[in-house]
Amino acid sequence: MSTINGTSEFRTPMRMAMAFGMAALGLIQAYGAASGAEIALRQLIVQQPLKRPVHLVEIPDGSQRLAVVEQIGRVLWFRPGAARAQGVLLDIRDRVSLSANEEGLLSIAFHPDFPQNPNLFVYYSAASPRRSVVSRFTVPAGEVQADANSESVVLEAGQPYGNHNGGQIAFGPDRFLYIGLGDGGAGGDPGGHGQDRSTVLGAILRIDVDRAEEGRAYAIPPGNPFADGPAGSRGEIWAYGLRNPWRFSFDRLNGRLFAGDVGQNAVEEVDVIEKGGNYGWNRMEGTRCYSPRTGCDRSGMRMPVAEYDHSAGISVTGGFVYRGKDIPALRGLYLFGDYGSGRIWGLPGDVNQLARYELLLDTSLLISSFGEDARGELYVLDHRGAVYRIVPAP
Repeated sequence: MSTINGTSEFRTPMRMAMAFGMAALGLIQAYGAASGAEIALRQLIVQQPLKRPVHLVEIPDGSQRLAVVEQIGRVLWFRPGAARAQGVLLDIRDRVSLSANEEGLLSIAFHPDFPQNPNLFVYYSAASPRRSVVSRFTVPAGEVQADANSESVVLEAGQPYGNHNGGQIAFGPDRFLYIGLGDGGAGGDPGGHGQDRSTVLGAILRIDVDRAEEGRAYAIPPGNPFADGPAGSRGEIWAYGLRNPWRFSFDRLNGRLFAGDVGQNAVEEVDVIEKGGNYGWNRMEGTRCYSPRTGCDRSGMRMPVAEYDHSAGISVTGGFVYRGKDIPALRGLYLFGDYGSGRIWGLPGDVNQLARYELLLDTSLLISSFGEDARGELYVLDHRGAVYRIVPAP
């Protein structure tokens, strides 16, 4: 069975969730962790399975509504405590391509000034030709649903294959839009896109959606590392050398950018993304040589801050640094997981080099994404249709 985020076509056996008699409370119980951060997962939306949920954000209008993205092309909203989704924020199933397992509507981001600025940005896959699309839609004043006819395309990137789409968009603390794109697909990066700065594939981009220039629907911020760099480099690139960045996030305390980058056949990794950084693919897979298999040139490469082999999981899902109040022992830990094994780990959020991390929770979930609300509390999405909130263990 293939995954949403670009690993090989196999799955490790699922581990049973640690229930400890908590099934009646709708909880998945944690192992005791060395940090003392004992956690559980409480299921939300228990009366209505979602259709392949892949992203969750809070609508920043003070309503405390959560928006959950369905890969099929819809965005639904609900309030915490609701047993089912309560409304549709956007429905663009008529233009979203699902011809490959990793395609679809993959993430959304509200403008930093929302709702005064009513723009909702989305990242989705389209066909004929196959491409990734970043568009803006308008949410009319006083409405709870975006106008599906208001689409304005911001950026498009051709996709040679149906996998490794990346798919994350998010506004940084600098108010610019960051976009994660995979290497274009197939296996082993046959186009060499990871190390090619003349393409936006295999990179995290940074653009200004409040300005337009040079025939584009956006502008390139002057601080981008290659905006005035070597001839042929794309000015949109913030960092490159990524295989398939599946979920990145900014630490709300200090703005550090963490990304989970899905590996090829051996290693999954977590990176701290920095301006102009080269994260190695396809010369390297994590800290290992990939092409060539031995003796690769590591000069100028940024090493991951966490990695694991396929005995622990097969497809990393990036998460968030916990800055909420409900679980004090979690504060400052970067939580990330694995789509295949269902494990959730905690990594110190101040890491600068390869570091130790600890198992926080072992589940049977297909972890497609994590989410964060306005209070800094975290959520976990199961690709089979469920949303969970991370809560203290009873």
